[in-house]
Amino acid sequence: MAEEKVRFQMRVSPETDAKIKAAMPLENCQSQNEFVEKALRFYCDYLVAGDCTLILPPIYLSALRGTIQDTENHIARLLFKLAVELNMMMNVLASELDITPETLERLRGRCIQEVKKSGGAVTFTDAVKYQRGE
Repeated sequence: MAEEKVRFQMRVSPETDAKIKAAMPLENCQSQNEFVEKALRFYCDYLVAGDCTLILPPIYLSALRGTIQDTENHIARLLFKLAVELNMMMNVLASELDITPETLERLRGRCIQEVKKSGGAVTFTDAVKYQRGE
């Protein structure tokens, strides 16, 4: 049994009609009706899509996921290297400084506030100015 369809009248400009006729073979559509129905479904999915997988072809999604995964891996490796360097620097400083645990905790609280306030854009110059009382 063929699926039941709703009939409605639609008017398009001659330019749109020409575009439809030119694009029909690209979508392997046998009729303008089939093409317009596919186009309308696509557009409706586009409007309600919270997930672009309804719209993007699988090859693009695969490439996009691969690029994102590569970027995540690269950032993770860089963060690891940065953490190692920071740990080395902290150990060198800690071996030469005599700082009390209370002073260290006050400094940590101040640094947390400074990082939050600046959105993470803290410079060594800012730290030097603070330590000098400027």
